[in-house]
Amino acid sequence: MNIPPIDIKSYKYPLPDDRIARFPLADRDASRLLICRGNSIEPGYFKSLASHVPAGSMLVFNNTRVIRARLIFHKPGGARIEIFCLQPEGGYGQRGSAIWKCMIGNARKWKSGLLTRDIEVGGLKIELSASLISKTAETTSVRFDWTDQEMPFEQLLEYAGSIPLPPYLNREVEMSDNVRYQTIYAQHNGSVAAPTAGLHFTPAVMESLESAGCTFEYLTLHVGAGTFRPVSVADAREHHMHEEELIVERSFLLRLLQYLDRGIIPVGTTSMRSLESIYWLGAALLQGKIPGSEFYIGQWEPYSANVSYPAAEAIQAVIDYMKTENLQSIRGFTGIMIVPGYQFRICNALVTNFHQPQSTLLLLVAAFAGEIWKNAYEFALENDFRFLSYGDSCLFFRNETN
Repeated sequence: MNIPPIDIKSYKYPLPDDRIARFPLADRDASRLLICRGNSIEPGYFKSLASHVPAGSMLVFNNTRVIRARLIFHKPGGARIEIFCLQPEGGYGQRGSAIWKCMIGNARKWKSGLLTRDIEVGGLKIELSASLISKTAETTSVRFDWTDQEMPFEQLLEYAGSIPLPPYLNREVEMSDNVRYQTIYAQHNGSVAAPTAGLHFTPAVMESLESAGCTFEYLTLHVGAGTFRPVSVADAREHHMHEEELIVERSFLLRLLQYLDRGIIPVGTTSMRSLESIYWLGAALLQGKIPGSEFYIGQWEPYSANVSYPAAEAIQAVIDYMKTENLQSIRGFTGIMIVPGYQFRICNALVTNFHQPQSTLLLLVAAFAGEIWKNAYEFALENDFRFLSYGDSCLFFRNETN
């Protein structure tokens, strides 16, 4: 692995509790925007984003949708058990029974036995039960059974579960979160955390971008709970990066090819992580590595693969593979960890929020923008910007050395 040690303390900054935005603003696009290009830092407002991005750029959005992943059960003795549903083991759309990877709150009170609760759906009572299957160091497999054989589990969650707000918000879910912790273009169920850079977009902002000649494309990366896990080791190279499911349409890749020379702007770190993963999937194909039913991009794969294919060649390799296999979409998992020293292949600018200290998201921003991230965050703190998921936004342009 060709990466020098990464001292995680270098990515620590003081974040006072009162700077964390615990609630969204009344209007999504009323948030502030910090524009960082070269050594320049300029404050603005998100509703004016179109005046700061290069005309004719392609913005890439993550159209995942946050599921109501938090389920509350009570044991007969009254103990409250929270089951945080992370990922189905047999895919989405299961009916009547499903096994999910979960995290369990108050797990010491539930070591065996069946948990049950009744759910009211349009006047119909549905009984939902949960039983323990197996445990690993990080997750617990839970089997769910419910009495309505026609209802998919993720639809049942809409009635039985609640939105999984980030732990650092440190508050209960409110009705408004059901709308505001989703992007306006959310489409595909699967995330347990929102791609928060997209929370600022409104129809008015989209229209202004279109008027500036920008185009929009969408991919799907289902965001996992690992996105909130801080780097707790002194050398970030020893951090185990979470894996997330990525789904890409062939039509999207064809459009991506057309815009490589015009400017690609991912909206959020999830979109950036996805775009760079597509490159490495193409690089693997060019090396004769054929994926099975699902592709996989490893955490350090970009740093160990000694390749320098042009982005267009790598993307075309994915398109050609999909044509050969008669695939309109391709699905897999990415565990890629983008840290300073990474060579970006596709992205030219990045729309993103302000991230937690010592997080993998901040490492990605530092890798893309360079040392200016420190000045940007210092400026934001000094000028009352709001931080984290419901906070303000940044527009970083790519550091020329990357």
